[in-house]
Amino acid sequence: MIAQNYVGCDISKQWLDFFDETSGRLRRIDNQADTIAAYVAGLDPSRDFVVMEATGVHDRLLRHALAKAGVPFSRHNPAHTHHYSKSTRRRAKTDPLDARMLSDYGRRYQPDAEPAPREEGEQLQSLTGHRDQLVEMRATLKTQLSEAFEAIVITSLKDLIGSLDARIKALEGQIADIIRQAEDTARDYTLMVSVPGVSKVGAFSLLALLPELGKRSPKAIAALVGLAPFDNKSGKLSRRSQIQGGRSRVRRALYMAALTAIRTCERFKTFYTALATRSGSKKLAIIAVARKLLVVLNAIVRDKTAFA
Repeated sequence: MIAQNYVGCDISKQWLDFFDETSGRLRRIDNQADTIAAYVAGLDPSRDFVVMEATGVHDRLLRHALAKAGVPFSRHNPAHTHHYSKSTRRRAKTDPLDARMLSDYGRRYQPDAEPAPREEGEQLQSLTGHRDQLVEMRATLKTQLSEAFEAIVITSLKDLIGSLDARIKALEGQIADIIRQAEDTARDYTLMVSVPGVSKVGAFSLLALLPELGKRSPKAIAALVGLAPFDNKSGKLSRRSQIQGGRSRVRRALYMAALTAIRTCERFKTFYTALATRSGSKKLAIIAVARKLLVVLNAIVRDKTAFA
């Protein structure tokens, strides 16, 4: 059996810093498609495993090159790797040192490889993210409109809001087209909107930002989204468990879905009422409904069975 070699990679907009644990070699390359392809060509898919932090768009070229070459890789929350770095008592921080730390992190935790990036999934992420930005802009303009009193300002704001309405509607049409073109994604979308409270926009967000849905256990998927409560107890101190971390945009979509589900579905309304009465907290009960919705969605996508 070939021993795994963990290659740490610190990513920035301009360049990539690699540390190879076997050779102890540090190398910096430009964050450009041709230089990345040349570096990845020297890696061994049966031995090398690249560990990096999740950096938004700056890791896209590297992920695609690794996937094309069949080299396994994993991305990690920078907050987690930062805490790991502190635990090793390293005070200095440079890009090469971060690459070395990520290699150590991989050796310590031996993470599972991520699935290869899918063009359809990245298109959905890009379009849904842009839609969210336009919705936020529209909300800001609507607030300004409610406070405006000059006719020319009111007219200008209404025109801008109308333009954004049209752009948002067009984006939603493009997102729907992408979903329809992929049979598996279209099926998952249909299953999701069969669940009370889950709107088409909520389903868009889940498809784009939670590709793990249906592939993880209920506890794991709840922790991934940030809907798993964590205990806060020490000695005689005992505080209420709290949720933390996770994917905020997905959590927000599920929270909105929970509000609708409580209003429109007796099953979720009964669950909410009982928990709100028992806990004395309506917010806690809504979060619990959001988690229940997530678990239901995870099950129906896994089993390919509509909500009943």
